[in-house]
Amino acid sequence: MSAKAEISWKRRTAEGTKLEVYARHVGSRWRFYARQRRFEPWQAVEQPPLEDWLELLDAVQRRIRRRLLRPEEADRLRQTIRERFPDHES
Repeated sequence: MSAKAEISWKRRTAEGTKLEVYARHVGSRWRFYARQRRFEPWQAVEQPPLEDWLELLDAVQRRIRRRLLRPEEADRLRQTIRERFPDHES
């Protein structure tokens, strides 16, 4: 698996539980996975929250600055966020 295709981060849920999240770029889509503990299996997240999409966008922008991803990827990701969350201003 290439570093370009996978981005991960940690966050807390509304209940305060730690959650490890990663997004994998497959074709033209991003697929999200999450788990609570290190040795638990990854579970696919069908409807990731806006918080995860914004975290992914931030990580993609950092990778673009380091020339690990193409600039068009940030535009595609912003478009996906607009489609999924029309009320959000980006």
